[in-house]
Amino acid sequence: MYDKPYHNDSLNNKSFLVTGGAGFIGSGLVEYLLKYGAKKVRVLDNFATGSMDNIRPHLDNPSFELLEGDIRNPETCREAVIGIDYVSHQAALGSVPRSINDPLTSNDVNITGHLNMLVAARDAGVKRMIYAASSSTYGDHPGLPKVEDQIGKPLSPYAITKFVNELYGDIFSRTYNFHTIGLRYFNVFGPRQNPRGPYAAVIPLFIEAALKGEAPFINGDGETSRDFTFVENAVQANVKAMLLPEIKQHEVINIAFGERTTLNQLWEVVTGLAGKQIPAQYRDERAGDVRHSLANIQKANNLIGYTPEFSVHQGLKLAYDWYAANLQQRTV
Repeated sequence: MYDKPYHNDSLNNKSFLVTGGAGFIGSGLVEYLLKYGAKKVRVLDNFATGSMDNIRPHLDNPSFELLEGDIRNPETCREAVIGIDYVSHQAALGSVPRSINDPLTSNDVNITGHLNMLVAARDAGVKRMIYAASSSTYGDHPGLPKVEDQIGKPLSPYAITKFVNELYGDIFSRTYNFHTIGLRYFNVFGPRQNPRGPYAAVIPLFIEAALKGEAPFINGDGETSRDFTFVENAVQANVKAMLLPEIKQHEVINIAFGERTTLNQLWEVVTGLAGKQIPAQYRDERAGDVRHSLANIQKANNLIGYTPEFSVHQGLKLAYDWYAANLQQRTV
């Protein structure tokens, strides 16, 4: 992966902090930055959801630093940004069901932790901070495709936390002249995404089920659709957003592929890759889920030059091959 550079200037004089860098998206960004010669890549992670396996290949790289700590601790955040030029803030507690079951922890990590990072980055004078926003912010707004300035009411505690992140980004821009960019991810998937645990995402669950010859559960009738986004597209967005020469205000942009896929279609593709025919099992819809999601990605293209390189089908093939080769060997 990451055979194509998404930057023009050399990275060998630039230092980066990736919070949540042992996680799924964060570790992909770490891999990219080190591959292309970044002067320093520091990871801040508490390993609540991240995995040491995701960063183990970099532990002996002299340009790599690991700071084990929690973004809920302001002093840890201040330590993490020392000597850093660019911050990609990926640390968060994802999952709508998790936030419904435990809204207090989601609030503490996603809002208090986010605010701690904003303050630390502002005070340290970093050149740019990018953060993981979410398509969940669109809530109950029925319009498709989703456009950044048209949102509805949040449908879960998780969605509230990600909306508050955007509100803080706007306030820090207006009040402190510290401008950040929120990347509204749409269902990112790919290698290293954890298929295990109660809050696993649908694609790794589907792939693991297919590899085992088992039937997965599909929530609802399977016609729920999502704009699934391969992880390298998200990494591209992070790189281009961090290295953007100048912004004059807080910005939020959709990061997606721009195509809808239903859960039934998704399972059909995955079983096709596995060369198997396995009927899925259906159950009730999940609380807090939206029916359909599709992104307009024109603003991302205009602002940072984002052009997704990998379609859903291309990404699924890469993800399937990775899980087939690695699932038994890793703790994921």
